Amino acid sequence: MFWKWAKLSTGDVDVVEEECNFTSESAQILIREIMGCNRDLENLKQNINDVQQKMKNITDVLGRI
Repeated sequence: MFWKWAKLSTGDVDVVEEECNFTSESAQILIREIMGCNRDLENLKQNINDVQQKMKNITDVLGRI
């Protein structure tokens, strides 16, 4: 199967269209990349939640002073 790929971006980069052979192997590579990014996003979300909780705790302590 051939996949028509368009790369769109802003700035001084033009739109690029190319035909490439999209295989099951390339799909699996993309899926692994997406899963890795999703894991990284989940870790970032947890870190943000941890920082927000620490900030709330600090605010609570400072409010008692």
